[in-house]
Amino acid sequence: MEEKDTYKTITSSTENILFKDKNSKFFGYAYPVLNEDQAKSHIEQLKKEHHAARHWCYAYKIGTENVLFRANDDGEPSNSAGMPIYNQILSFDVTNILIVVVRYFGGIKLGVSGLINAYKTTAQLTLEASNIIEKTINIDYLITFDYKNMNTVMRVIKEKKLNVINQVLELDCKITISVRKKEAETAFNIFNNLYEIEIKKL
Repeated sequence: MEEKDTYKTITSSTENILFKDKNSKFFGYAYPVLNEDQAKSHIEQLKKEHHAARHWCYAYKIGTENVLFRANDDGEPSNSAGMPIYNQILSFDVTNILIVVVRYFGGIKLGVSGLINAYKTTAQLTLEASNIIEKTINIDYLITFDYKNMNTVMRVIKEKKLNVINQVLELDCKITISVRKKEAETAFNIFNNLYEIEIKKL
């Protein structure tokens, strides 16, 4: 089986998707996140915006190979909020994403099955409203060489259509390239076999 080198994520935040059940209001939010700190700051911001709400339940999934995830019920019965949200993240097969569902209690209890349904549906509606795109999993390499070898390096970059993300071209040149995972080994070997040129994985 060929190793997967793509993943799905969202391009921008999706806000204020409303789901109502028995007077309770559930507001769904989705954010693209790359680490836990970004997730925490979005949650803090929502707590300020919705300071009168009762619960701020969320789930996030970060990473492609080493996945980091968390599901939080924020005071709702165990597994009635965070996991239903997280399961929608899994069912849409997206990563690098945070979904928060803010609940305003409407005075009528929904019961655990009602809560599970409400959080699941809000997360699903939020994801359906999000712009989901597919990206490639890339590996970054640093290529180091003397200025005199510039043409050799540039020729390979051009021929292989490699993506340059940073370059310092002085007497000692450094170029950082980002290569799609399944093409990474080939690119590495080309540079590794060139005289006076060093390549290392970042």
